[in-house]
Amino acid sequence: MALVIVCGQPSSGKSTAALCLAEALKDIEPKPNVRVIDETSFHLDRNQTYAEMTSEKNLRGVLRSEVDRSLSKDNIIIVDSLNSIKGYRYELWCLARAAGIRHCVLFCDVEETHCRNWNRERRDKDGISYNDCVFEDLVRRFERPDRRNRWDSPLFELWPFKDRIDKSSPAITDLVSYITKKVDSKTRDVKILQPTIATQSARFSEANSLYEMDRATQEVTSAIVEAQSLAMGGPVAGLSISRNLPTINISRSVGLPELRRLRKTFIKLTGQSSLSGLPPPVDAESAKRMFIDYLNQEFGSG
Repeated sequence: MALVIVCGQPSSGKSTAALCLAEALKDIEPKPNVRVIDETSFHLDRNQTYAEMTSEKNLRGVLRSEVDRSLSKDNIIIVDSLNSIKGYRYELWCLARAAGIRHCVLFCDVEETHCRNWNRERRDKDGISYNDCVFEDLVRRFERPDRRNRWDSPLFELWPFKDRIDKSSPAITDLVSYITKKVDSKTRDVKILQPTIATQSARFSEANSLYEMDRATQEVTSAIVEAQSLAMGGPVAGLSISRNLPTINISRSVGLPELRRLRKTFIKLTGQSSLSGLPPPVDAESAKRMFIDYLNQEFGSG
């Protein structure tokens, strides 16, 4: 049904707002399917996650993937995170457009001074807070949403410091009305994003390719592990998975961690090749052949 992106400075009341929004949605009839996707769902420590750009980027990737898997015309997805980078909000907007659903942003607008005080109070109370270095860095890099941007519109602004955050707050009630309002030919104030043909085709092709590649490489890896087990951990030579595929020749014992690392590297390299113009494998047989060739090359056989 809809994707709601909650954004704001660190310690601005986003999680409280997301919880109140979810409760308000559960009060309406018929009751919609509501899911909140946040960092705590993945048991991530906020200070460790935001201490380095690499781990922060990985977090955004995890959240984006989970949103992508969860979006449907039957669910309301609330993304409770900083969502502080406009480019990332645009990526989430693209997911909503590809799914053909409503989209909006709930912005917890709080001055930095109040956020800083709230963060300090949380630290003194239960220890769940940002450390000073991480907090200041996040504040410095925050990019405010702008309703003139299509990916930040419609924008519902909540002022937690001035008003209490509860399910009857004006911004929350207006947002609930927007994403649950019935739409007909006369409706003008509700926008349902429409996927383009290019978006739908790319989405299907990428998802299909990744699925086939993941499944195929896992089958090859499992076959090697099983063959080594039968060989009492010895080398595997002339292993044939199918008569239409090249044989696997491994001149030494290879542990599962190394196979997993090679599998991960292969999938990454294949993705990079597709970006440079070479088509990725679209069926399991092609993916297996490419992965076997890659392994034979890595082990100096083939």
